[in-house]
Amino acid sequence: MSLDSSIIIVATRNAGKVREFTHAFAPLGKEVKSMFDYPELPDVVEDGVTFAENAWKKAKAVGDALGLPVLADDSGLCVDLLDGDPGVYSARYAGEGATDAKNNAKLLETLESLKSGEDTEQPLLSPARFVCALVLYDPATGDKYESEGMVEGWITAEAAGGGGFGYDPLFYVPEYEMTMAELTLEQKQAISHRGHALRALVSTLEG
Repeated sequence: MSLDSSIIIVATRNAGKVREFTHAFAPLGKEVKSMFDYPELPDVVEDGVTFAENAWKKAKAVGDALGLPVLADDSGLCVDLLDGDPGVYSARYAGEGATDAKNNAKLLETLESLKSGEDTEQPLLSPARFVCALVLYDPATGDKYESEGMVEGWITAEAAGGGGFGYDPLFYVPEYEMTMAELTLEQKQAISHRGHALRALVSTLEG
């Protein structure tokens, strides 16, 4: 299987992810379509215990429904002080249908509750990482390709930046001394978990 088609179908209704995939595939001359283009398809229940399980479940369900190759992503934030939470529950950390703002607020509230009296002014609350699992599935052949990417950083007590989505305003990247939401799309794509996973997947397909 390869990315020969001029159209890439990505199994997501997350506008931020669609924007990033569109940007990533543009240099390859690919048009990205998403679940916004197929509103008749139901949401896939993401009840896997790993990012890879959820990505595979979405890729297979959407690929089988459309009869076309589909790329699916599942990603999230893993915070050391929270033993890896919110993890696969990142998008619904503050409850089903929670907004990014509510998820961010819950994350800060939870981390703040763990701080001792001596470090109340500490701007960096915990080491953390973004993790992304990608699965490309072709229902015509049954071919399945997987990759994973990760980026390390810190959760900061002060949100900053108007770009990105999700937990980006709280994810401090030491390399740039900025949060993920303060980076340009080009900078973010170069270092992000999704960027790493996508390059690994493309490399596998081209190899």
